[in-house]
Amino acid sequence: MSSVNVNDSAEVLERLARTGLPAAEQAVVTSPGSIAAAMAVKVKSLLAYNFYNVRAVQINEPGTIPTEIGGEMAAVNLAESFLQAGQLAAGTIVVICRVGDKNVFYAKA
Repeated sequence: MSSVNVNDSAEVLERLARTGLPAAEQAVVTSPGSIAAAMAVKVKSLLAYNFYNVRAVQINEPGTIPTEIGGEMAAVNLAESFLQAGQLAAGTIVVICRVGDKNVFYAKA
């Protein structure tokens, strides 16, 4: 594909289909009213290695405990080794971002 700017996404997809290249689509939504690109979560438990079960929290008034919302999800801590068990304490509040199909955060114990 050339370095020419293309505004028609259908045209780009047709070119990729003709060339036979794998088309792994990645997108970041930045429009008003969209979902948050990052959110605060509470670490619930260690899942395996540096993967943790986390749950979203709503930050309340200063001096109050954040309210847990939604269900648990898995997230990976990039500050820890991929080969050893994680050491982050349950109850730690961190900010996660969605990268591809993974939730990631960076927090040291």
